[in-house]
Amino acid sequence: MPGGVTIYVKVNPFHLTGIELTRFAEGKQEIRELEFEDTILEDLQADSFEPCTALEFNLYYAGLA
Repeated sequence: MPGGVTIYVKVNPFHLTGIELTRFAEGKQEIRELEFEDTILEDLQADSFEPCTALEFNLYYAGLA
């Protein structure tokens, strides 16, 4: 994304809930808990999101990476 913004999305496919983690170039991050529609996986793919591992997401979420 422009300006060095990276968005990570963690999706629980059974409950259609998850977390959106937005990381900014200056190191700031925003976290939002979300509820998704049943088409979320197709929507993420259509928006060119790339998969990452759970470990990678959790390191960013905890502020360790």
